[in-house]
Order: sequence, then structure tokens, then C-alpha cells
Amino acid sequence: MTLRADDAGVTVHPRQFPTNRGGLCQKGWTAAELLDHPERLTTPLVRDAATGELHPASWDTALDRVVAGIRAVQDHAGRDAVAVFGGGGLTNEKAYALGKFARIGLRTRHIDYNGRFCMSSAAAAGMRAFGIDRGLPFPLADLGRADTLLLVGANPAETMPPLVRWLTEQRRDGGKLIVIDPRVTATARQADLHLQPLPGTDLAVANALLHIALTEGWVDRAYVADRTSGFDAVRRGVAAWWPARAEQLSGVPVADLEATARALGTGGRVIILTARGAEQHAKGVDTVTAYVNLALALGLPGRDGSGYGCLTGQGNGQGGREHGQKADQLPGYRRIDDPAAREHVAGVWGVSADELPGPGVPAYKLLDSLGTPGGPRALLVFGSNPVVSAPRAARIEGRLRDLDLLVVADLLLSETAALADVVLPTAQWAEEDGTMTNLEGRVLRRRALRPPPPGVRTDLAIISDLAARLADAESPNATPTDADPTDANPTGVRPAAVAAARFPADPAAVFAELRRASAGGAADYAGISWDRIDADDGVYWPCPTEDGPDTPRLFADRFATPDGRARFHPVDHRPAAEEVCATYPLHFTTGRVLAQYQSGTQTRRVAALRRAAPEAFVELHPDLASRLGIDDGDPVRVTSRRGEFSAPARLSAGIRPDTVFAPFHYAGAGRANSVTNDAVDPISGMPEFKICAVRVEKA
Repeated sequence: MTLRADDAGVTVHPRQFPTNRGGLCQKGWTAAELLDHPERLTTPLVRDAATGELHPASWDTALDRVVAGIRAVQDHAGRDAVAVFGGGGLTNEKAYALGKFARIGLRTRHIDYNGRFCMSSAAAAGMRAFGIDRGLPFPLADLGRADTLLLVGANPAETMPPLVRWLTEQRRDGGKLIVIDPRVTATARQADLHLQPLPGTDLAVANALLHIALTEGWVDRAYVADRTSGFDAVRRGVAAWWPARAEQLSGVPVADLEATARALGTGGRVIILTARGAEQHAKGVDTVTAYVNLALALGLPGRDGSGYGCLTGQGNGQGGREHGQKADQLPGYRRIDDPAAREHVAGVWGVSADELPGPGVPAYKLLDSLGTPGGPRALLVFGSNPVVSAPRAARIEGRLRDLDLLVVADLLLSETAALADVVLPTAQWAEEDGTMTNLEGRVLRRRALRPPPPGVRTDLAIISDLAARLADAESPNATPTDADPTDANPTGVRPAAVAAARFPADPAAVFAELRRASAGGAADYAGISWDRIDADDGVYWPCPTEDGPDTPRLFADRFATPDGRARFHPVDHRPAAEEVCATYPLHFTTGRVLAQYQSGTQTRRVAALRRAAPEAFVELHPDLASRLGIDDGDPVRVTSRRGEFSAPARLSAGIRPDTVFAPFHYAGAGRANSVTNDAVDPISGMPEFKICAVRVEKA
């Protein structure tokens, strides 16, 4: 999209772009309303110790409060007593700067981000199978050419409407669309075939599909032999997943399993995509791996017009996980426990590799440790609202309240910001330059249309100022000289000047450093410049050199593993972390609705979106509602072992009679994440958002 500013304000206009062809969803068309929203924060807020209320304060007062709090906590409990929590909507520059600030500004190992709740299971599965994680290893336009397209746990008609253009094109040209989802979603209604499994059984379905492909001779034996390793163990494992067994477990009829396997095994161009429905489980990595195994067995990855991919869930869901926000990661998708990676990044940052902290812990474990003995006592939050978005949300809200210091940088007073000791008002997307990386790995430019309102600063400016003040607080008696603070190891320069130089507020300078830090890594941006992005409608990583090609398609010749072969991994179905019982007899699952987004901090404040989706609801099958004595619109209460929430009933024949659904965008009494399970995947740290046991009753 493009923006235009005039005396009437900012308006959004379509732009013909390769990925969306000028299409936007309602959230995009209305996004400019937030720029001048009456609830927009335009001055820092500091909590009064006597009254407990938040009051406006100057930037000096607010930042001094933050620095004093950080110093007090770290002096008492050590560097790791301060933690940082980022977001998948931050630009690449901000995600990079935040990771750097945590490691060499605060010198803490505790940083993670809300993308851990979105794409982490698919990322881990991609890394262990292909040696690299990029949402789509091929251009988005390939979806429109697919003869068979399988969507697993994906509802782009509501979560990513511009993508539906490619689905429409695919079906118009004779392609078959197959959807696996426990609900008859807006996307499932467009499908040629809809498989409606019990939540948490997608892995069993995948293994059954591969079982059928083996039985029918649809496995590409030459591809498996030439380009992969580990297939025999997978073949032996799926031998036990005959279709009738999968039907008994999942509820998907054998005939539908066979029809799906046939469409995948005999189609010319075949694409398999997973999303949150398959991934947000305590076995999410294994579930995605099962679909990767299926794709590899059919010889799809690296074949023109075919492959496996993952649909991202946030505005910068791809780029946000590449440059250092994750607990175990350094820029360029490097591992923080890799000595060579540490040496490279430390050299760019002008520090010794020994000064970099080790790996931290994944998002939920980090949040659940806040304020506990041995856990962090202070938290800085950028671009996230865990009071609404975290599983077992009431528990996490309590953890945040137990902190000695909570600092939130946001543009609105989110539910998390309302708990903070200091709130820092930040710029919006139309007020700052930077880059984003979409699900294809295409790095895009974001351009400032106007400066932030008076009193508002960018996240980069906040990080820069905090770094300078922290350095000054550590060495208050240093005296300034004329030495260059940008030298790697300057002498005789006030620490604040060194820190400010190391943490520039200019996004162009940050991106230039990001390029150097990512050079040679899996996500190599070294050859990507803002000018090249502008000239080419984006540049695909990896792109090692400015005069060399970028990489729209991965895996054409080899995979990003040491021997160039993709890895099969045997995986088996296991039950959900929490099964139904007499007290909690129903399965509960969550998701999104068209007019709202993520924790709703922004979208719940846009009038048109609020009218379209004003409140939470609980979706029940009419047969279940009849048994419970519930009519459409009745207030109902959903209770799990962790908490409860209340919302009006919405009856739908499109959901299984043993399952209830609610959107997770709402706060207060309608907060669906009050009941969700905080069990996590042992590899990715992904919580089990998509299934838990509940009871439902008329409120």
C-alpha cells in the first residue's frame, strides 16, 4: 500500500505489488486511523509510588527512572535479573538493535519475543529438515500455479486475506484446494475437500497420508535416494499408521485421507503449507516435521512450482526471528552457542566474544519466571502485549505484577502497559523508516510519511538513549575527550558517547550494521541495500553480495545442510498435554477473526473493526448447545484447570460437536488465553494454544 498525507489527514491507497497486487484487508485500509487516535500516547508515563497511578512525565524523568531501576536490580541480583521481551511486528532494524542492546547494553542472556508463540515450531522443523528456516522457500505466486494445494491449520481468508487472491487463481485454473482444520472456516468453505480432524491429531493424519503414498507407490524414490537421508526410519514408523487407525483417532474418514493422498501423490505441482493450527501444540515441531516428511517423500522441496512452506503470523514474522530477538540466536540466524558465530558478531559489535552472554530461555519460560526466586526482577517490553497473548494469561499477569520494574514501549496503553512502572510512547509504522521481511524471505522497505508527533520517539531512539544512560551510570566520573566514539575500543571517551555510537537511532545506520552482522549467516543480508530494495520491489535473502543475485527459490540444487541433503525425522503421534475428562469434557481451541489482529491493542480501537467484531464469542455446535441448554447469544462461561473466561455463545454447525472455539484478541472477561494450556514443545518452546480440556456452562 501507499500513504498520502494532506490537510484531512493520512489516507491509504492500493499499490500494485507482486505479493498482494494492491489488495489489502480491512485492517490495512483502516490502519491510518491509529496515527491520530485520541488514545495515542504522546508523553511518557511514570507510576507514582504513593498513589500507584500512572502520570505524565518528561523523557528525562522517565528514562532516569528506567536506568535507576535497571541498575538497582542488576546491582542486587546480577545482569540476568533484567530481561527483554520483543515482538514479531518490529522492523528488522529494531529487532536487531533490541537483541544487541540486551546482549551488550544490558549484558543479559534473557531476551525472547512473541514470535515464539507464532512460528517457532515451523522454524525448528525447517531447521532440522532443511538446515534453514524461511517461511516460503519459493515466491508466493507459486501458490496460484499449484495443481494441488494443501493448507494445514491455516485460515488465510480471515488471517491473511490478500493471499486468497492466489487461492482463487489456483482454483480458477483447475487446481485442487484441500484444507485440514477442525472448523469450517471461511477458507475451508472454498476448498474442494475439507478434512475436519479432532484438534491435536494433525500428526496422525500426516503419517497416514504418507502411509497411503507408500502403499500406492507415489513416493519419489529417486528424489529420496539422491537428495535426502533418514527415510528408512520414517518408512518403518508410518507403516503403523494405516488409514483406519488414523480415522479412529482423528475422525477423518478413510475416503478423505485416500483422496487427499491421491491428489498430493499424482498432482503435477504440489504445495503443502502449515500454519498455527498445526504448530501451536506441545508436539508442534513433530507435527510440522510429519508434513515435511510427506513433502520430501513426494519429492516436492526444490522442484519448480512445488514444495513445503509455512505461513507467517505477524507483520514481520520472518524478519523478526532472524536477527537476534530469540533466546538462542544472534543476527543472520546464527546460534549464540556457536563459537564462530560469537566471534563474528562480537567483532561487528566491537566487543570480545567472551563478553556475549549465553543462550536464554524461550518466551513462556521467561515470562513464567518473572519475579520468582532466581528469575528476572525487571522486564523491558517492546511491541508485545503478553497480558492478552500469553497462555495461562492470568498467571503471566500476576508474574508481571511481581516485578520490581516493568517498562513498556508502545503507542497505546495496552493491557500490559497499564501494569507498567514506566510507559514510553513510540512511533508508528508511518513515522519511521526501516525494513520488513515477508514470508517469502523478500526484504521490503517501510518509509516514513511524516515525523512522529511531538513527545514521541522511535524505538531505536529509545534504545540508543537507554544505552547511553546505562553506560554513563556505570562510569559516572568519566570525562569527555575529542576521541572518536565510533572506534571499536576508544580510550578517554565518555561511556555514554561510546554507547550512543554503538546504538545509533538512524535506521539506515542500523541496517548497514545488520548487513555486516548477518554476512555469512543463514539469513545473509550482506548484499541487500535500501537502494536495491527500492529498485527491485524487494530482495530475497540470502543475498551475500551487492552485485550478485538474490535467492527467490531455495533448494534447487542442495539443501542448507553440511552434505546438502534434507533430513527425514521419524515422528509419532502422542496425545495432547491435557486430555478431556468427566470434569472438563470438551476440547477448546483458539484462533483469529477477520476484523481483529493479535492481542487487539490497535484493532480494538478502530471504529470500523470494532463494529465488525466488537467482542469475544464462544463457538459451539448446535447439538452441544442443546445438550447444555444454551441458545445463540446466551452468555457462557468456559473453564479449564487454569482459569475461565465468559462471552456470548455463537452456534455453528461448522465446528465439531466435541470442540469449542474462541478468538484470542480480547482482554478482560473475554480473554480466551485465561484458559489455554502452558505446556510447551520441548524443542521450540511453543505453548499448546490449540487444544486444552474445558467445560462450558451458561453463565
